Amino acid sequence: MSIQHYLKEIGRGKDGARALRRDQAADLMGQLLDGQVDDLATGAFCVAMRIKGETPEEMAGFLDAIHQRLPALAAPQQPWIVLPSYNGARKLPVLTPLMALLLAREGLPVLLHGSTTESSRTTSAQVLLALGHAPATALTDIAPGQLLHCATSALHTGLQRLLNARAAIGLRNPSHSLVKLLNPLGRSGHDTLVVGSYTHPEYATSMAATQALVGATALLLRGTEGEPVADPRRHPAMTAVLRGQLQPLQENQRGTLTDLPALPPSHDVESTARYTENVLAERQPVPAPIAQQVQYLTALHRQLRSTAAQGATP
Repeated sequence: MSIQHYLKEIGRGKDGARALRRDQAADLMGQLLDGQVDDLATGAFCVAMRIKGETPEEMAGFLDAIHQRLPALAAPQQPWIVLPSYNGARKLPVLTPLMALLLAREGLPVLLHGSTTESSRTTSAQVLLALGHAPATALTDIAPGQLLHCATSALHTGLQRLLNARAAIGLRNPSHSLVKLLNPLGRSGHDTLVVGSYTHPEYATSMAATQALVGATALLLRGTEGEPVADPRRHPAMTAVLRGQLQPLQENQRGTLTDLPALPPSHDVESTARYTENVLAERQPVPAPIAQQVQYLTALHRQLRSTAAQGATP
């Protein structure tokens, strides 16, 4: 098998390249995930897609291929909240672990998955480890009120391999967006509530279109440095996707809050972990934008459970 015929379509430059159909994209991604493509062709795919850009139909096809290859699990007790944490902290503390633990405290099953391709950033995994939450080695069922965090390799080694291509090529590839959209229970066909984040406004439209095509349930927002958590200093726009149907939740509020939270002075692991502990122990308040996001997610989770019980599609 070969992806050469696909490379001829997507590799003709920004103006000459042609978009793939959803089934073609699924076939292409499946070969990459299964290790059937050599390093040279993988690099060509990464560069070609970086130049061309992905269409929502291609992203849906890529997701189809990933979902078909994820671990098969029995139906969970409740739909999971899924937090893809891949960017880490560059300037601000990474507060994805704080939100994950706040959601678990609300009685929700929470999965945080991720890996990093930039060693200079503080990651959610590092903060959670400092808080005593060791990473899981495999994807398992999550009880209500439990937080499970694991590396991407525990989801699929081929997907981790594609993420790792960035270190050799120096450019991001579609996998860096796909991990923020995928449903870890997609192979089993079970619902999850995925919190998808973007850093550039144009991705808000493309991510929403992709989630609509695959019938996903998600919360989309411009996260903190690409993390799926609201910037603690301002209220970002948030959009819900419930089984593929878009529901705007709040508009972007320009400027910073008048009452700024007392964030840690550094974004290192120790400072972030201590701050997280203080907020959870109510020695410091939850930043208002994060508290609002937790409320939205709790309400969406309740709505998802309700529609599942009714067997209805909204």
